[in-house]
Amino acid sequence: MARKGKVIIDRELCKGCLLCIRNCPVKVLEEDTDQNSSGSYPAKAVQIDKCIACGNCFEVCPDVCIEVYEVSP
Repeated sequence: MARKGKVIIDRELCKGCLLCIRNCPVKVLEEDTDQNSSGSYPAKAVQIDKCIACGNCFEVCPDVCIEVYEVSP
């Protein structure tokens, strides 16, 4: 059975480098269309049901603003 995951992004800490989006193998993340308080467009999870809890987004985030959890199917 495939792993299921949950991604939480702190949009106020995200500076919008979008490394997480480029490193997501299942395309869970996208750039938000709303700015955060610093004027950046942070990443956001949009295809939540596709997350496989691989942790790639967490690993590449230079701002440590992403948390990844494995959840029960």
